[in-house]
Amino acid sequence: MLKGKKIILGISGSIAAYKSVFLLRLLVQAGAEVKVIMTPAAKDFVTPLTISTLSKNQVLIDLFDEESWSNHVMLGRWADLFLIAPLSCNTLAKMAHGNCDNLLLAVYLSATCPVAVAPAMDEDMWKHPTTKENLKSLESFGNYIIPVGNGELASGLYGEGRMAEPEQVLEFIYEQFFATGQLNGKNILVTAGPTYEPIDPVRFIGNHSSGKMGIALANELNKRGASVTLILGPTEEVVEDSKINLIKVNTALEMYEAVDERYDKIDLAIMAAAVADFTPAMKATQKIKKKEAGFNLELVKTKDILKAMGERKKKGQVLVGFALETNNEKEFAKEKLIKKNADLIVLNSMKDSGAGFNHDTNKVTIFSKDQEIEFETKTKREVAKDIVDTIIRLYYA
Repeated sequence: MLKGKKIILGISGSIAAYKSVFLLRLLVQAGAEVKVIMTPAAKDFVTPLTISTLSKNQVLIDLFDEESWSNHVMLGRWADLFLIAPLSCNTLAKMAHGNCDNLLLAVYLSATCPVAVAPAMDEDMWKHPTTKENLKSLESFGNYIIPVGNGELASGLYGEGRMAEPEQVLEFIYEQFFATGQLNGKNILVTAGPTYEPIDPVRFIGNHSSGKMGIALANELNKRGASVTLILGPTEEVVEDSKINLIKVNTALEMYEAVDERYDKIDLAIMAAAVADFTPAMKATQKIKKKEAGFNLELVKTKDILKAMGERKKKGQVLVGFALETNNEKEFAKEKLIKKNADLIVLNSMKDSGAGFNHDTNKVTIFSKDQEIEFETKTKREVAKDIVDTIIRLYYA
């Protein structure tokens, strides 16, 4: 996610500094190289030993330390991002007015990289006019303000001013600074949602797919700079970004035709739709009436979109399929990978809690011909990031 990125983490004197410990761990786990600068006041809340152990780097604190004095200029040039979390009211005021009485401020004033801050203070301090003016000044200088949370504060009050949670900070900096542009110039097609196979004018064969996973993928790919076409089956979910080329379909045949028409011009296809495997052999033109003798419905196979695209795949195209299984999950996923001539298969298991249809979360394992990458249960938005990160690492790095 942040592999190879260089980040300075600034920690100022705030009770929210305990969150910096968790944030630092997330940054390192995401692959970033992190150097930490603490204000002298920050030592009252977290220990340099804890921070240096997690960052695997010496913690920098004193402005006039023999080793750090000459480094404040170089640090600001070394980093891809300077992240100050938490940003106390005091450090905010100093930054807004150009004060330079500690190493963190010296590095800030010398930094040539982007700067993002995560404020943390009590609600009354947060809402004070001076604080608002200082934040406006920071924004006018080109700094990025990570929104505060609303909840229980250190004072015991409940309101605005909480530092954003570490996961939210990580998501903010990733989306703002590191996720854009990775897929510039790529034409990508995504299928999502169910298909409805009509029996008569009022009944159909369908499934419980909501389309959330495919829509999350389309959104994530769009953020990375790709030109995205989303072919979406019937769903109540809304696609809000107008930059995504949205094509709505209902049946498996309509979805096949929409994919078939565009496939030769795309670089990457992600088949996340839950396409019906069967459709009625005959579609009644009028509503079928209930009969005491019962009713027999003859079904025929629908066109296998993933297999058809695998057979047509050209050199340089990447094809990703999804597999939702209830038993022998890994074996079936590996088998599908080969039979469909896909490059990747994303496996969902109905046995996993929080995965599958009609959930806001998902748990996936990604299979390539020589790798098996398993992820924990996450929101579908986070799962989409994991899938796109994997595709970029394997094919577009």
